[in-house]
Amino acid sequence: MGPEGDLVHGKWLPIVPTDGAACEASLLEVLTAPESVRRLSLPTPTMVPALLRQVLLPVVLDALGVPRTIKEWRERFQRGRFSKAEVEQLTSYLGPSRYGDHFLLFPTTSARPFAQAGGLTARTGETKPSTLLIPSIATGNNVPLFSAFSEADDLALTPAQAALWLLHAQCWDTAAIKTGAVGDPQAAKGNKTTGNPTGPLGQFGVVMPTGRTLYETLVLNTPILPGGLDSADRPQWAGSERLRTAGEMDPAGPEWSVRSAHGLLDLLTFQSRRIRLIPCQTPTGLRVRQVVVCAGDRLTFTPAIDPHATWNHTVKPKAGEPPLRPRRHSSARASWQGLNALLALTASADSDGPSTSALLRQAGELRAEGALPVDYPLGVEIYGLEYGNQSAVVENAIADAIPLPVSSLVSEDTPLRQAVLDCVEQADQVGRALDRLHADLRRAAGGDPLPRDKGEAASVRFLHGVDRSMRRLLAGLRTAGDNPELVERGQHAWEKSLRRDALDEAHSLLAATPPRAAVGRIIKVNGKETTFRSGSAEGAFRKSLLEILQRVPEGRSLNEKEAA
Repeated sequence: MGPEGDLVHGKWLPIVPTDGAACEASLLEVLTAPESVRRLSLPTPTMVPALLRQVLLPVVLDALGVPRTIKEWRERFQRGRFSKAEVEQLTSYLGPSRYGDHFLLFPTTSARPFAQAGGLTARTGETKPSTLLIPSIATGNNVPLFSAFSEADDLALTPAQAALWLLHAQCWDTAAIKTGAVGDPQAAKGNKTTGNPTGPLGQFGVVMPTGRTLYETLVLNTPILPGGLDSADRPQWAGSERLRTAGEMDPAGPEWSVRSAHGLLDLLTFQSRRIRLIPCQTPTGLRVRQVVVCAGDRLTFTPAIDPHATWNHTVKPKAGEPPLRPRRHSSARASWQGLNALLALTASADSDGPSTSALLRQAGELRAEGALPVDYPLGVEIYGLEYGNQSAVVENAIADAIPLPVSSLVSEDTPLRQAVLDCVEQADQVGRALDRLHADLRRAAGGDPLPRDKGEAASVRFLHGVDRSMRRLLAGLRTAGDNPELVERGQHAWEKSLRRDALDEAHSLLAATPPRAAVGRIIKVNGKETTFRSGSAEGAFRKSLLEILQRVPEGRSLNEKEAA
């Protein structure tokens, strides 16, 4: 990357080309030929939305503008690549006459290093190890399980690695206490800054549509804005003049403010931390061993213009809170189990409920207008971090991808959409029936139902087992379009798979139940004596299966399984 850490021309982006093995490419190479890139291949999945939001997408939007109509979006998408004129615009945008010198990690003639605060100095004069940028490494009170490194270890990041973790920190950093910076009047006593929120992406679950190439992914993540981008809306590398005019804090300096985003570009490149990478020469080249990380700008709330957030709509929000609050992902559930939120196309003004992201809603509108083919292989990737101890530590990372039938996003009442939601609900219902069977068998054997926080529930094992079947179903339904026969065939196959896996799990539960459960015992439930036996528990479970899965025959009994 050279001594200045040139992100425009240096090789720092790990990619998988459409016709070759994984390699590293420069920002200019990737953005002028994204149709030749299948996907990014980054060290950790949560870097994907950080890189897309902090660099790739805002460069494209600021250089080329946004489509104002579905027709403009369709033309951009169907080309499959940037036109010659657009490539020239992108090249000029990243050239020395415009913003090329703003993409240097260690500039020698400028006080504005990329995504950093030039000259940032801690009040104590100390610097911290580069491990502070990586949430999976134990630093201070942030002690993740199974961390192979700690802040005491010497981690020498290459400029390419440092750039990726720098962007990751701006999006996902923990809410731990930050070092007070020289020149920051808001640093509290003790040279610390408290009350920091997590990075912007840590405050909601990211939902990102993806295509067959990086070019398609960029276009799928481009919103249609009839009024275009606001003239006052600038990305962080181009916003100094506007910020000075507005009297706000320049992210190149140590001061920060609590504010709302000025627009899409400002939101995507929001600088939630003031960071300085400190390079040093080593026998193997330039490395980053030490950093300074201080408090940065704070969003008042996640704005409704965020294209990658799904929402919970509240009719009567608390004082000072907006009616739309971003949803978070849960590591306890697979992404397909949240399809009811991803497919919630409209939020009623009179009731509480989920609402999908702006980009998925837009994808449905594009399909309805014919801008997206009915069988287009739309992918949806979700990302999130789960924090603990007042969001000062990282407990879990969430990353998943599911195929999504684009026709399910067209309207609330399409048969395909309802079929997808029905399949998800059936899996949940069968899981609950298995948990009831397990609880009744434990009672019949003389025990108590398994507490929620103890052991592994039968439904968890079952839902994990049907995960692959659900993904096959969703991939198959992408080609079904509005064909009711194909949709019905997919649902029949799904119910058959559910019944098979449910009977397998139920048989395992019965096999582990002691013989005395056949005699059972009498227990008072809500003041009424109830007899629990393994036979009656099995009968109740089979009745539930018949009610939930009505497209397939009942099949053999659980006790006949081994003989069969």
